[in-house]
This record gives sequence, structure tokens and C-alpha cells, in this order.
Amino acid sequence: MTATPTDPMLGRLIDGRYQVRSRIARGGMATVYLATDLRLERRVAIKIMHGHLADDNTFKSRFVQEARSAARLAHPNVVNVFDQGQDSDMAYLVMEYLPGITLRDLLKDYGRLTPEQTIDIMSAVLSGLAAAHKAGIVHRDMKPENVLLADDGRIKLGDFGLARAASANTATGQALLGTIAYLSPELVTRGVADARSDIYALGIMMYEMLTGEQPFVGEAPMQIAYQHANEQVPRPSSRVPTTPRGLDDLVVWATARDPENRPRDARVMLERLRDVEKLVRDPAAASAEGVAPTMVLPSTPLAASADDETQIITPAAAPGRHRTGPVAADASTELATATRTRARRGYWLFALVLILAGLAGATGWYFGAGPGSLATVPDVAGQSQDAAQAALVAEGFTVKPGTRYDLAVAKDLASGTDPKSGSQVTKGAAVILYVSLGAEMLEVPAVAGMPEADARTALARFTVGKSIQQFSGEVDKGLVIAALDGDGAELPATYPDTGAVTLVVSVGGLPPLVGMGREEAKQALLDVDLVPKEGDLVYSDTVPEGDVVSISSDTDPIRVGDTITLTMSKGVELFEVPDVSGLTINEAAQVIEDAGFTFETDVPELFRDALSVNSQSPGAGEQVPAGTTISANFSG
Repeated sequence: MTATPTDPMLGRLIDGRYQVRSRIARGGMATVYLATDLRLERRVAIKIMHGHLADDNTFKSRFVQEARSAARLAHPNVVNVFDQGQDSDMAYLVMEYLPGITLRDLLKDYGRLTPEQTIDIMSAVLSGLAAAHKAGIVHRDMKPENVLLADDGRIKLGDFGLARAASANTATGQALLGTIAYLSPELVTRGVADARSDIYALGIMMYEMLTGEQPFVGEAPMQIAYQHANEQVPRPSSRVPTTPRGLDDLVVWATARDPENRPRDARVMLERLRDVEKLVRDPAAASAEGVAPTMVLPSTPLAASADDETQIITPAAAPGRHRTGPVAADASTELATATRTRARRGYWLFALVLILAGLAGATGWYFGAGPGSLATVPDVAGQSQDAAQAALVAEGFTVKPGTRYDLAVAKDLASGTDPKSGSQVTKGAAVILYVSLGAEMLEVPAVAGMPEADARTALARFTVGKSIQQFSGEVDKGLVIAALDGDGAELPATYPDTGAVTLVVSVGGLPPLVGMGREEAKQALLDVDLVPKEGDLVYSDTVPEGDVVSISSDTDPIRVGDTITLTMSKGVELFEVPDVSGLTINEAAQVIEDAGFTFETDVPELFRDALSVNSQSPGAGEQVPAGTTISANFSG
């Protein structure tokens, strides 16, 4: 895991030498980072104690002890320690960087390991731990998280943060240390640890590698600790029967509750593991070398329980070595008896193999060509009922009739099957053939005038798509104007189930555009998602020049996104006043009215044919609006 951008250590230069690059892991006492040693130009892992522990002398001394413990070990299976120091109030430890994973990661990925993988990893771990035990160091925190598996195949033991120099009994003197799942009984009950406590933890690790699970589990740590103190670790073969007997016995030996009955250190356990390895990897070669097929593990006498099959002999009877005296004679008798037992077992195994072979053949026929074989359900949708039934029978199925409404398949044709087409089904199984009843017709609720959300709920059995936004001066914004079918027509009284429905929803009335200026009107249309377009200019006696006279649209009704044409005013239209001088009053009146103006005179009707016009107002040739009143003077 890499450091987050908020990690204050990211990019920090420690002690003027180590440049922090990213975070690798975080534990209860410290965080490990990937760093660059600027002096030697190499990548290192730098372990930095948590700041809140800096004032605790116990933790600080334990941190320094780790450096000293690991530095005393020079072994290819132990993580090398390069440096240790203090930068301001921060204690750090510099170690070799091993890109790869931990044993815990491997167990998470694979569950359990093969016997060969278990032996390879345990050999490396025991080799490193044997060097520690030889140097008088007890690790005290053996667990899969502290076994590093490098990308280049190296296996190393790390994290000596809880290590101490070993004496006859190394007491913790405080709360239990180490991970509870791997604590030995003596640590739980008496708080003391020595090399045999490490051996117990290795036995638990070995059990976990062979079975994929820990021997003791519980909801609370004290429940697990109680089991370690009071129960014997079961054999791995009780969970995984194929576990080799030698590894089975080695786990039982390493996890004996009494530390006196365990290997005294990692070197002794490593020697026995190498003997077991010969049996696991090449049983025939191991027999030729004199290694007994059943591993007999040395120890001081141990009171075995009735179900404990492990035979305990004295250390002089180590497997693979020449033995003399009564012990050797007993072992020879034991081997001869075991040979005869294996021979009898061989006859039974041969008979069992024949029976199993017969059963396998019968099973193969049953599931391969017999009634137990599988067939694929064909796709019969859209076929006639007879054709669909024939297709299913041809595949070896029995057919049960069924009906269902189907919008996509016409009435009386095959609608589908249960199980669905493409499914793998045992031959002879019943398959339901559905015949279409056509679309189910549902009563359409009245939704006009409802809020859109309520209308969608009322039409839930139909397929309501995206609504149409329409302008309406009569229906309030957000209410449904109408519901349309798939062809855009008003929904009928009944409509097919799941049929497509489109709601027309009001967005309110159009903005009042008449009388607005050109740019103001355009912006008003854009604000309601309409497209403005300028139309012809017209004369208007009521609307000033440049303002909107009227609007029009190519669509009816008008919906969001439509184009609105703006008809703009050219102002008032002007006409030329005709010349009526010299005409009689009645003749002048006729000319003026024919030109679209209003004639006005004070001359009585009786004299209008006798009197002639000698002046007019407005004068002849002037431009005035239509309907303007023209007055005339006369001469007699």
C-alpha cells in the first residue's frame, strides 16, 4: 500500500540521508516506508516508530532492541538491518527492502499450501530462526505476517520487535506480547517464553499452511488464549486427510502443550523437517536410505491421549539412523508388521480401485450419454406452438404447456421457455413452453392535470419514457397536458401492458413578446429554450418601429426547442395627400376619402356642389398616416 498524499512522512528526508518515497505497511508500534538511501543510492525499508509512543521508554527500548537483535544475525533467511537512529523525536530502523508479499498474503490468495510448499517455506524460516536461537535470541512474535516472500524467491524472517535475549525462562514482565493466535500455553498461563515458544508458534503456522485455517478460533482473544492453554492442537490430517503423516506428526510435536515435549530449538525441528522432506518428495528413495515411512519424532516421554497416534521414543532412536538394542528390535518388529498391514491394505485398495472404476464408468455414461446428461434449451420464441414443442422434444426434454402475455410476440405463437433458452438442463427434465396471449390490455388512468411524478406513478405498469415539454397558457407549469401512445396519439381507454407512453408536460405560457424590443424578445425566447427567428417587417399604427408586432411558429402546439418567428414593426405607414384645389366641395371629399383620408368641411350640404376648394390642410403632397383628417376651404 502506498502512502496517501496526506501522509506527513511522504517526501521527508530523515537524518539528512533517507528520502521517504511511499508507505509499505503499518503496525501497532511502527510504520514501514520505502525510502532511498541517498548516500549509497539504494532502496531501503525504513521502520519509523509511531509518534505517540516516542515518550514511552518501554517502546523506545524495544525498538532499539529490535535493531540490536537483528544486527547480531547474519543469515540469508533473516532480514538485514543496516542502520538505526533518531531524527528529532523520531526513532527509526533501516532494513533491506524486499519487494514481494508476506506468507499471510500467500495464504489469503491460496487458502492452504501443498506439503512441498509448506516444507520449502518452513525450511527457510527454521534456518533463519535457528540462527537466532543459536545467538540466544527468542523472536516471540512468529506469525505469517513476519515471513517475507521476495519476488526473486528469497524467504526471510523479519520483525524482531519483540525479540529478547533468551535465558532459561524469559519472562515478559508485562501484558502478553505477540499475536494471540500463535501464543504458546506457557506465555498464556505463566507469561514466560524461550526458544520452544517460537517452536509452538511455528507449529501453529505449519498447521495453518497445511489446512488453510488456524486450529483455535473464537469471538474474543481470551477464548483463543484459553484454548491454547487447555487444548491440544489437532492433527492437520483431521481437517485435510491427505496431509503426509510425517508433517502431521511434526505439527503435533511442535505444538505440545508442555514445552518439555517440544523440539528444544529451531535447529532440532529443522533436522526433523529435512527427514520428513525425504519421505514427502521421494518416499521410495527415503526407504532405500533407511528412513522409516512413518516418522517417529524424538522427545522426552509424553503422556499421549487415547486418540494420539504419535509414538514417542527416546532421542537415541532418531529416524534415519542405525539403532541397536531393544529399541532397534522393537522398531524392526514394528516395520515388519507395518509391511504386512500395507500388503493387506494393498489388496483392499486394488479391489476398491476396481469398484471405483466401475462406478466412474457408470457415472460417466449416466451424465455423458445417459439420462443424466445435459442439453441446451433451444430458443423457440416466435415459432408456432407445434414447431416449438417438436424442437424441445428433439433435445430430450418433456414439455409442459403454459401461457403468458407478451407484447413482442403475436398471440398463439411460442413466447419462450422456463428455464430460459441457452440454459443447461438435464435431459428428460420438464421445460415449460409458454404460448403468447398477446399484449395484456390495461385500463388507462386519467392523468391530465396531475403533477408529472404522480402521473408516472399512476402509469407504472406502462413504459413511460422521457416527457415532452410543451407551452400552455391554460395548464400550470409542471402539470400533465396529455398522455400519448407510441405513435404520438392520445392514449385510448385501454392500452397494452408495458406499452410505450409519453407524457406532455406544461412549462407554462409563452412570455409576452408583443411590444418588446428586438433584442429583449430574442433573449426572452432563449431563456425558455425556444429558438428566435426574425420575420418580415410590417407597418403598425400601434407598435413603435423596431418592436415586436406579432409572433408565429411552424409548429402547433409550441414545445421546448421549437422556432418562434418575430414580426417586427416598421412604424406608421404614410400616404401622400392629393391636390383637390379647384374641385367642388363634394368632388374634393370623394377624392380625399378614396385616398384613405377623412374629409372635413364647414360648408353646408346645400352649397357643396356650388362652391370650389381654394386651399386644403394638410397641403397637397404632404405625407401623413392613413385616416388623417383633411380640411378644405372654399371660394364662392
